[in-house]
Amino acid sequence: MAAPVNSVGKPSVERLPFSTTSFQKKTRSKLISIPGTRPSVQNGQLLVSTGVTSLDYLLGGGLAVGTVLLIEEDRYDSYSRMILKYFLAEGVVCRHELFVATAQDNPDDILQELPSPILDDVAIHKPVEQPRLSCEPSDSLDAMKIAWRYQNLPKVQSALASSSRFGHYYDVSKTMEPEIRQAAKCHRFYLPEYPTQSSPTHSPVLESYSALLKSLQEIIHREGFDVGAPMSKSRNILRIGLHSLGSALWGDDLTCHDNPTHRHALTTFLYGLRALMRSSLAVAVVTVSSHLIQDRALMGSITRLCDNAIALESFKGSERETNPLYKDYHGLLHVRQVPHLNCLASQLPDHKDLAFKLKRKQFSIERLHLPPDLSETVSRVSKGELAGVASACGSGTSGNKHLDF
Repeated sequence: MAAPVNSVGKPSVERLPFSTTSFQKKTRSKLISIPGTRPSVQNGQLLVSTGVTSLDYLLGGGLAVGTVLLIEEDRYDSYSRMILKYFLAEGVVCRHELFVATAQDNPDDILQELPSPILDDVAIHKPVEQPRLSCEPSDSLDAMKIAWRYQNLPKVQSALASSSRFGHYYDVSKTMEPEIRQAAKCHRFYLPEYPTQSSPTHSPVLESYSALLKSLQEIIHREGFDVGAPMSKSRNILRIGLHSLGSALWGDDLTCHDNPTHRHALTTFLYGLRALMRSSLAVAVVTVSSHLIQDRALMGSITRLCDNAIALESFKGSERETNPLYKDYHGLLHVRQVPHLNCLASQLPDHKDLAFKLKRKQFSIERLHLPPDLSETVSRVSKGELAGVASACGSGTSGNKHLDF
């Protein structure tokens, strides 16, 4: 190939090694930088922590800003209320603004029960180590007896944890200091302080939900949480906690009748709430007593109107509370709904069998795995129970000693 020849009378121009060209590197749009948030590695959505690290991992890294998390309460509203307090406590530590709405307890009562944060970096959550079963010689004869059965099996990692730390850890045995709690700005909605007036066209239940939605709209627009608001000041996140919606205390009859009169009141409210969340820097957690709602089709509609939905099934007061198989757990957790944000297919959790337990200082969610074999103590108990059943049945039937199990 011939070398290029410069035109006569025109000096050659030496090309600089870093000369400007028309090529421009494509860069991503700059995300809003707000304390206590981080972008999702999957779709770039802005995330906040729920306050429970294992729940953040289960939801894909945290709660996306502009979404609604539904929590189906356990029978005694113990653990669902605790997750709500974790969510609000994380907002206090991150200096987010809070909005708490209740119909039974005063919002101040919930805020005074927030768990105390562990602010030192030393207290980092570590997964619970499983019993190590190795083939090395051991001083215990029992360990040597069972080592050959499990020495080649992989270790079961029951804890749900991410490699990167997000959020804070809390001590549920202590309450948050008043100085820390009062530093956060909190908006309260206590239904008895908002009397509703019934009208010929609207029922009282619609008036109570309408008052709640109107109060949320006013705070979002007044405090600058609207996405379309001018960037005149530093932006922040509004954490919304709505406790026990659908109960009779809100004037709703979903939990009172098989065929409720105001069956579409809560779904209408959730539809308006989700539309409001989509255009604001806010995230909401809603708790509902789903075990009292008889219409399961209606409960399915309530679930689909929320972006995330989990259900808590407590062992308290049930047969599983004394079952030795579940002695390490306090209940089961079911994932009802996962978000579909900026993607065609949602990311499902890798494990569906999940359980939760409340330790002395921490609430955690783990993968439910049963032991490969019951201990000798459990076996003796089971044999004793079967013997008792056999003797009871044998004494009740004269002459017939054959039992079918």
